[in-house]
Amino acid sequence: MKDDEPFLLDDPARLKALAHPMRRLILRHLNVHGPATSTTIGELLDAKTGTTSYHLRQLEKYGFVEEIPERSAGRERWWRKAGGPRDLRLPTPDQLAPEDRPVLAEFHRISLQEDRELLERLPASYARDPSWVKVSRGLRRMTKAEFEEFFEAYMALLHKYGYQGDEAPSDARPMYIRLFTLPADEE
Repeated sequence: MKDDEPFLLDDPARLKALAHPMRRLILRHLNVHGPATSTTIGELLDAKTGTTSYHLRQLEKYGFVEEIPERSAGRERWWRKAGGPRDLRLPTPDQLAPEDRPVLAEFHRISLQEDRELLERLPASYARDPSWVKVSRGLRRMTKAEFEEFFEAYMALLHKYGYQGDEAPSDARPMYIRLFTLPADEE
């Protein structure tokens, strides 16, 4: 599988690995700041090294992070976001067994909490440097087929204009990008 092909995250164990708040913070740190040790991450997140080590091993088990052997020495292990699919897609509830659906719901709950936090940071970010902050809101009528086509085109744009951390130009900045869509006639 190429890293820009959609990857359905329908394995409940892998989904559960990503539905943990500490693991999501660790992944965010590695995505934004690059490689780190469990000690560095623990200090940043105000967590014990044993806790961050455990969560890093869980993320490694499911292929989300990997150790950097050439930087690791003795007990100090360096970690980075693993290569692999960048276009992770969530399953719909009907694609999971009923007993696995709460994990998907928890994943959505945590994601929404993260998105709220990002939205709350938006005014301050805009005040600091509006050239790096863009907001778009709109209302369009689409058929289901048109909406699917729109979403795939959006994902293609993310892949076209985005870089993995180690392949980004020196003047590239990590950017949070969110697209919110929902039917307006369900209010």
